[in-house]
Amino acid sequence: MTQIPQSADASTRTERILVIEDEESLAVGIRDALDHAGYAVQMVHDGRQGLEAIRSGKFDLVVLDLMLPGMNGVDLLRALRGERHDLRVVILTALADEAEVVKGLEAGADDYMRKPFSPAELVARVTAQFRRRDLDSAPPAHLELTGGIQVDLDRLEVHRDGGVLPLTPREGDILRYLIQHRDRVVTRDDLLVDVWHYSNGKVETRTVDIHIVGLRRKVEPDPSQPTLIQTVRGKGYRWHS
Repeated sequence: MTQIPQSADASTRTERILVIEDEESLAVGIRDALDHAGYAVQMVHDGRQGLEAIRSGKFDLVVLDLMLPGMNGVDLLRALRGERHDLRVVILTALADEAEVVKGLEAGADDYMRKPFSPAELVARVTAQFRRRDLDSAPPAHLELTGGIQVDLDRLEVHRDGGVLPLTPREGDILRYLIQHRDRVVTRDDLLVDVWHYSNGKVETRTVDIHIVGLRRKVEPDPSQPTLIQTVRGKGYRWHS
């Protein structure tokens, strides 16, 4: 696989990708291409190992070969969707039979590529999946919350009780992130890496908790009993509205 140019925003990407491909040299090539594009990549070479990796890890997208030892790609996909994993999946196939590709798409794949393929096209397909994900999950610019509270994310304003409270840019970023990930618990590590852009979330700081308290004062009907930004004890926060 040939080298591809690194994109301008590669240094700020935080998405995590799992490559499940039994042909080791191809898996390494895929990993290197995605790594060069700025993604965090892990690879396994067996279907059952891939399923366990997804269950135990946190990935945003899977590059999945259809023909795998242990468990084939279609069965793996069905298991993922049956367990309600919502990560994006791009399937790879060397099969000439279009029916196999159709099975993969019907089982829950988001896109597919036929082997052989160029690394540049693979990176473009993966990046497109993340772009679609962000568009699908992006919060609206104007939020109507309980208690007659209105949030204008473009203007960074909260309208409540007849007045206007300004949101800081960081508070706006936190609110967008929580809403975009409203179907799961967001950890402090997630926020430090994805919102503050720390290289990792394993740092001793209270900045996340302080910002959450400040944000609750502005968007919660009763900040002392938050219902929108819920605390999940020992894990993190979850948006509920």
